[in-house]
Amino acid sequence: MIKGFQSAFNIPELRRRILFTLSILVVYQLGGHIPTAGIDGRALSLFFSQQKGTLLGLWDMFVGGNLSKATIFALGIMPYISASIILQLLTAVIPYFEKLKKEGEEGRRKINQYTRYGTVLVSIIQAYGISIFLESMTTGGGLHVVPHPGWGFRLLCALTFTAGTVFVMWLGEQITEHGIGNGISLIITIGIIARYPGQFLRTVSVLKAGTFSPFQAVLLVIIMVSVTGLIVLITQGTRRIPVQYAKRIVGRKIYGGHSTFIPLRVNTAGVIPVIFAQSLIMFPRTMATTFFPGNEFMEGIAANLQPGAAIYAILYSGLIIFFAYFYTAIVFNPVDLADNMKRQGAFIPGIRPGKRTSDFIDRVLTRITLPGAIFLAFIALLPDMLIYKMHAPIYLGGTGLLIVVGVVLDTLQQIESHLLMRHYDSFMKKGRMRGRT
Repeated sequence: MIKGFQSAFNIPELRRRILFTLSILVVYQLGGHIPTAGIDGRALSLFFSQQKGTLLGLWDMFVGGNLSKATIFALGIMPYISASIILQLLTAVIPYFEKLKKEGEEGRRKINQYTRYGTVLVSIIQAYGISIFLESMTTGGGLHVVPHPGWGFRLLCALTFTAGTVFVMWLGEQITEHGIGNGISLIITIGIIARYPGQFLRTVSVLKAGTFSPFQAVLLVIIMVSVTGLIVLITQGTRRIPVQYAKRIVGRKIYGGHSTFIPLRVNTAGVIPVIFAQSLIMFPRTMATTFFPGNEFMEGIAANLQPGAAIYAILYSGLIIFFAYFYTAIVFNPVDLADNMKRQGAFIPGIRPGKRTSDFIDRVLTRITLPGAIFLAFIALLPDMLIYKMHAPIYLGGTGLLIVVGVVLDTLQQIESHLLMRHYDSFMKKGRMRGRT
């Protein structure tokens, strides 16, 4: 693998792309230290220390801690992700967007443009809502997060956060176009990875203090390596359906007759089911702690939805499995795939083209999605098991680790494609990394 990275820097174009990507990520990290005017940073950090396990804590993880520091990148790339998910849902229900999706490169360009417009609109709405929310924040000691609230602060906050999101979106697109890997995913990943050194130092400090034994630390490392390996296995796992192309005679030439396969991923929905499930299950707890302090009914709901509670684990797992099937049905259409195969003269051996083919693909996809969804639920609940059972000082597993592993695999696969295209050795001595398309 070390030789593979050395080969990557021997290729001028690939070296330029890697260095460009690293420079853009450095710019993003630097921007994450520019504070927004009119906010008391000390009071805000005190407030967020009480918001772990709520929607605000989840949002802060995705934006790399920029929300808890109220930087100009406080919204991060989340409005873009929201706009992208909304466009994907609209594609499944509105014929115009479905038609655009089938128009190839031109349709994709239009969808990207609509996504940008949607990002700006979502950013304005979210930025204004957060500015009002910031004005209402007070710490337990009575400190106000916004010392001088009013329309001036709201407009300044909305403008700053929206401009920051648009700039982050532009950085991500520059990485995708001129760098290596998916820019938006890399920006989210670098924000998550930036938290790991702090967690590592916290682990070292509790080891020195004696509150966490060396045996527990070794066990934690073993679990960490095993879970990462399982995530790689599930992420790369596919069910290959053989496909045969019929022979066609055009003039004196024979076309077709070759065979290939359709790779159906075990985890087609990616990390989206975990994000949706977390958002839903955290919403009542966030409402209870933020807007209904002291209300017994809301506090009872929040207590049952706390990590470690049985109802929380059952409901959380069920939501993840449901959204895994729901999102897979949106992004993968067996009927369209079967129609395309029929037009191209392709068929699955033993299965008639048309409806029989789409039913077969749908049945296989339904079966392989279940173990993938159960695994997602296990990874999502793993941090709660470690923190509440082992009292681990590091937040291992969950959404962050799924995103990091998936994005790293995508990026390495792109680098390997460049290496193999120029007849260099791949990262692995035996075999090759499989694409996650």
